[in-house]
Amino acid sequence: MFKAKILFIGPNESGKTVLANFLSDTVENVEGEYRPTRAVRILEFESQPGGSGDNAKCEVELWDCSGDFKFESCWPAMLKDSSGVVIIFNPDVPGHLKEIETWYSMFVSSQGLQDKQCLLLAHHKPGSKVEDGRLPLASHLGRLPLFHSNLDEKSEDVRQAFSTYLGNIVYSMSESREREEMSIIT
Repeated sequence: MFKAKILFIGPNESGKTVLANFLSDTVENVEGEYRPTRAVRILEFESQPGGSGDNAKCEVELWDCSGDFKFESCWPAMLKDSSGVVIIFNPDVPGHLKEIETWYSMFVSSQGLQDKQCLLLAHHKPGSKVEDGRLPLASHLGRLPLFHSNLDEKSEDVRQAFSTYLGNIVYSMSESREREEMSIIT
């Protein structure tokens, strides 16, 4: 069974914790009040990656990372051995579109992650005014898969999109393992 370490990163108040709790079936009694994550929360659960027709399960270690730059000194440790990165932002907050460029630079391009190991998630909170459509993203972010999430109206679509993304991660891990094994043999 593969074990995937997935980082949830992005600006403050973008919905990272809500999505992490939803995908891991973790219930927290927050009663709608915002509580920023301190440094990181690690959630572990099993999930079936999309495209794994043989009912294969994957252990997921989901790192719900704080969006506060005061924890920047912790980021190298968080990045160590990560399998993928999900950049979560709120499309209703104009500054988030610019800020995700910084997150991409620090967590994706500086680490040499491939585009298929990344996912942009535009999280729509209740009462969102932004439509599910094209967003004015920087050209390098436009290459990444983008999914619009709305837990009130399309929660199962969110779960399916994460499963598909996880399938891409497991496939990349499998390819990497095969290359490593072949280099040992030859």
